[in-house]
Amino acid sequence: MWKRLAELAGWDTEDLGLFQSAFWSAREPYDSGEFDDTDFWSAVLGRRPEPALLTRLRTVDTALWTRTDRRVVTLLDQARRADLPMVLLSNAPHPVSDALDASDWRTLMTDALYSARLGMNKPHPDTYRNALAATGVRDAGRVLFIDDRADNCRAAASLGLRTLHYTGSPAEIHKHLGTDTVAA
Repeated sequence: MWKRLAELAGWDTEDLGLFQSAFWSAREPYDSGEFDDTDFWSAVLGRRPEPALLTRLRTVDTALWTRTDRRVVTLLDQARRADLPMVLLSNAPHPVSDALDASDWRTLMTDALYSARLGMNKPHPDTYRNALAATGVRDAGRVLFIDDRADNCRAAASLGLRTLHYTGSPAEIHKHLGTDTVAA
Protein backbone atom coordinates (compact mmCIF):
# COMPACT_ATOMS: atom_id res chain seq x y z
CA MET A 1 0.00 0.00 0.00
CA TRP A 2 2.97 2.33 0.59
CA LYS A 3 4.01 1.91 -3.04
CA ARG A 4 0.47 2.60 -4.22
CA LEU A 5 0.31 5.75 -2.10
CA ALA A 6 3.73 6.92 -3.34
CA GLU A 7 2.75 6.35 -6.97
CA LEU A 8 -0.51 8.20 -6.49
CA ALA A 9 1.45 11.08 -4.94
CA GLY A 10 3.66 11.15 -8.03
CA TRP A 11 6.75 9.73 -6.37
CA ASP A 12 8.93 7.14 -8.09
CA THR A 13 8.60 3.88 -6.13
CA GLU A 14 12.40 3.62 -6.29
CA ASP A 15 12.32 6.64 -3.94
CA LEU A 16 9.90 5.03 -1.47
CA GLY A 17 12.17 5.90 1.46
CA LEU A 18 12.21 9.56 0.45
CA PHE A 19 8.43 9.55 0.08
CA GLN A 20 8.03 7.99 3.53
CA SER A 21 10.40 10.59 4.97
CA ALA A 22 8.29 13.43 3.51
CA PHE A 23 5.14 11.65 4.72
CA TRP A 24 6.35 11.22 8.31
CA SER A 25 7.85 14.70 8.56
CA ALA A 26 4.35 16.18 8.07
CA ARG A 27 2.34 13.51 9.88
CA GLU A 28 2.50 14.76 13.47
CA PRO A 29 0.59 18.02 12.82
CA TYR A 30 -1.89 16.10 10.64
CA ASP A 31 -2.51 13.47 13.29
CA SER A 32 -2.97 16.15 15.99
CA GLY A 33 -5.51 18.05 13.90
CA GLU A 34 -3.25 21.06 13.38
CA PHE A 35 -3.06 20.26 9.64
CA ASP A 36 -6.10 19.44 7.53
CA ASP A 37 -5.94 17.10 4.53
CA THR A 38 -4.82 19.85 2.16
CA ASP A 39 -2.08 21.09 4.51
CA PHE A 40 -0.73 17.57 5.02
CA TRP A 41 -0.68 16.51 1.40
CA SER A 42 0.69 19.89 0.27
CA ALA A 43 3.62 19.35 2.66
CA VAL A 44 4.19 15.81 1.38
CA LEU A 45 3.83 16.69 -2.31
CA GLY A 46 5.52 20.08 -2.21
CA ARG A 47 2.47 21.55 -3.94
CA ARG A 48 -1.25 21.85 -3.33
CA PRO A 49 -3.07 18.77 -4.73
CA GLU A 50 -6.13 19.23 -6.90
CA PRO A 51 -9.39 18.08 -5.24
CA ALA A 52 -9.69 14.75 -7.12
CA LEU A 53 -6.12 13.76 -6.21
CA LEU A 54 -6.64 14.86 -2.61
CA THR A 55 -9.68 12.60 -2.37
CA ARG A 56 -7.75 9.62 -3.77
CA LEU A 57 -4.76 10.27 -1.47
CA ARG A 58 -7.06 10.50 1.56
CA THR A 59 -8.81 7.25 0.59
CA VAL A 60 -5.61 5.25 0.14
CA ASP A 61 -4.01 6.73 3.27
CA THR A 62 -7.09 5.85 5.32
CA ALA A 63 -7.10 2.30 3.95
CA LEU A 64 -3.43 1.96 4.90
CA TRP A 65 -4.22 2.65 8.57
CA THR A 66 -7.51 0.81 8.90
CA ARG A 67 -6.62 -2.70 7.76
CA THR A 68 -7.69 -5.18 10.41
CA ASP A 69 -6.17 -8.45 11.58
CA ARG A 70 -9.23 -10.64 12.18
CA ARG A 71 -7.28 -12.67 14.77
CA VAL A 72 -6.91 -9.52 16.88
CA VAL A 73 -10.60 -8.70 16.46
CA THR A 74 -11.40 -12.19 17.77
CA LEU A 75 -9.31 -11.43 20.86
CA LEU A 76 -11.07 -8.09 21.31
CA ASP A 77 -14.39 -9.89 21.12
CA GLN A 78 -13.27 -12.32 23.83
CA ALA A 79 -12.16 -9.42 26.03
CA ARG A 80 -15.49 -7.67 25.51
CA ARG A 81 -17.39 -10.83 26.48
CA ALA A 82 -15.27 -10.91 29.67
CA ASP A 83 -16.51 -7.35 30.39
CA LEU A 84 -13.04 -5.83 30.14
CA PRO A 85 -13.30 -2.14 29.34
CA MET A 86 -11.28 -1.33 26.22
CA VAL A 87 -10.36 2.06 24.89
CA LEU A 88 -8.84 2.69 21.50
CA LEU A 89 -6.18 5.43 21.68
CA SER A 90 -4.88 6.21 18.23
CA ASN A 91 -2.73 8.82 16.55
CA ALA A 92 -5.16 9.39 13.72
CA PRO A 93 -6.20 12.35 11.60
CA HIS A 94 -9.90 13.04 11.12
CA PRO A 95 -10.43 10.81 8.02
CA VAL A 96 -8.82 7.82 9.75
CA SER A 97 -10.73 8.52 12.97
CA ASP A 98 -14.01 8.57 11.08
CA ALA A 99 -13.17 5.31 9.28
CA LEU A 100 -12.19 3.59 12.53
CA ASP A 101 -15.44 4.73 14.17
CA ALA A 102 -17.35 3.22 11.24
CA SER A 103 -15.56 -0.14 11.43
CA ASP A 104 -17.56 -3.20 12.45
CA TRP A 105 -15.28 -3.94 15.43
CA ARG A 106 -15.43 -0.42 16.91
CA THR A 107 -18.49 -1.38 18.99
CA LEU A 108 -16.26 -3.76 20.94
CA MET A 109 -14.52 -0.73 22.43
CA THR A 110 -15.83 1.11 25.48
CA ASP A 111 -14.56 4.35 23.95
CA ALA A 112 -12.21 5.64 21.26
CA LEU A 113 -9.86 8.59 21.55
CA TYR A 114 -8.10 9.99 18.50
CA SER A 115 -5.23 12.46 18.40
CA ALA A 116 -6.95 14.78 15.92
CA ARG A 117 -9.92 15.10 18.25
CA LEU A 118 -7.75 15.42 21.37
CA GLY A 119 -5.46 17.97 19.73
CA MET A 120 -2.37 16.02 20.79
CA ASN A 121 -0.52 12.86 19.79
CA LYS A 122 0.92 9.95 21.70
CA PRO A 123 3.36 9.99 23.43
CA HIS A 124 2.01 13.15 25.12
CA PRO A 125 1.19 12.08 28.71
CA ASP A 126 -2.30 13.58 28.60
CA THR A 127 -3.32 11.19 25.82
CA TYR A 128 -2.74 8.28 28.20
CA ARG A 129 -4.44 10.08 31.08
CA ASN A 130 -7.52 10.62 28.90
CA ALA A 131 -7.53 6.96 27.87
CA LEU A 132 -7.11 5.79 31.45
CA ALA A 133 -10.03 7.99 32.53
CA ALA A 134 -12.13 6.53 29.71
CA THR A 135 -11.54 2.99 31.01
CA GLY A 136 -13.01 3.93 34.38
CA VAL A 137 -10.14 2.10 36.10
CA ARG A 138 -8.46 4.06 38.88
CA ASP A 139 -5.31 1.95 39.22
CA ALA A 140 -3.13 2.48 36.13
CA GLY A 141 -1.23 -0.70 37.02
CA ARG A 142 -4.34 -2.75 36.18
CA VAL A 143 -4.47 -1.42 32.63
CA LEU A 144 -2.63 -3.06 29.76
CA PHE A 145 -1.63 -0.58 27.07
CA ILE A 146 -0.89 -2.21 23.70
CA ASP A 147 0.89 -0.29 20.95
CA ASP A 148 3.05 -1.03 17.93
CA ARG A 149 5.55 1.70 18.84
CA ALA A 150 8.05 1.23 21.64
CA ASP A 151 8.20 4.98 22.41
CA ASN A 152 4.45 5.01 23.05
CA CYS A 153 4.79 2.02 25.36
CA ARG A 154 7.62 3.71 27.28
CA ALA A 155 5.52 6.85 27.74
CA ALA A 156 2.53 4.82 28.95
CA ALA A 157 4.75 2.86 31.34
CA SER A 158 6.10 6.10 32.82
CA LEU A 159 2.52 6.81 33.97
CA GLY A 160 2.19 3.40 35.59
CA LEU A 161 0.36 1.50 32.85
CA ARG A 162 1.46 -2.03 32.01
CA THR A 163 2.48 -2.23 28.38
CA LEU A 164 2.80 -4.64 25.50
CA HIS A 165 4.85 -3.59 22.49
CA TYR A 166 2.82 -5.27 19.76
CA THR A 167 4.95 -6.62 16.92
CA GLY A 168 2.28 -8.50 15.02
CA SER A 169 1.69 -11.62 17.10
CA PRO A 170 -1.89 -11.96 18.37
CA ALA A 171 -0.61 -14.75 20.65
CA GLU A 172 1.23 -12.08 22.65
CA ILE A 173 -2.02 -10.21 23.23
CA HIS A 174 -3.79 -13.43 24.19
CA LYS A 175 -1.04 -14.24 26.70
CA HIS A 176 -1.41 -10.83 28.37
CA LEU A 177 -5.20 -10.60 28.48
CA GLY A 178 -5.97 -12.67 31.55
CA THR A 179 -8.45 -10.79 33.71
CA ASP A 180 -6.83 -7.39 33.34
CA THR A 181 -8.25 -4.36 31.65
CA VAL A 182 -7.16 -3.92 28.07
CA ALA A 183 -6.49 -0.62 26.30
CA ALA A 184 -5.30 -0.82 22.70
